[in-house]
Amino acid sequence: MTWLHVEAIHSLDDIGPDEWDQLCDGCGICCLYKVTKKDSLAVCLTRVACRYLDIENCTCSIYSQRHTYMPTCLQLTRENVPELDWLPETCAYRRITENKPLPWWHHLRSGRHDLVHKLGISAGTIAIHEDKADMNNLAGYVTEKW
Repeated sequence: MTWLHVEAIHSLDDIGPDEWDQLCDGCGICCLYKVTKKDSLAVCLTRVACRYLDIENCTCSIYSQRHTYMPTCLQLTRENVPELDWLPETCAYRRITENKPLPWWHHLRSGRHDLVHKLGISAGTIAIHEDKADMNNLAGYVTEKW
């Protein structure tokens, strides 16, 4: 695996498969359940986290096998990132797609993986585990935070 040089990233096409995961800031927002509004078909984030998300660290406990154990786990790709309007404005994949720089706190700029959590930008600040949620009423957990 090579280390990404922030200045060299101008589009997601500049990132190789071995570098793709390095771009993730570790916010865990992708691991929150989503619901679709019936009236507008807009996708909304909930506060309910996937059972495999370690909420404190915002990491997947089964990352390499996540698609086997959680078939609905979404794989971010160059093709789908532009369509995922629920991705937060801070998301590195979204920012690069929108031709915006990575935020100052992003670990590839700051060298610190903890800032996303310390600054309250991660799902860890609001997430609850799915076993503590009423999974028949996910709409009751919709959040507007991002």
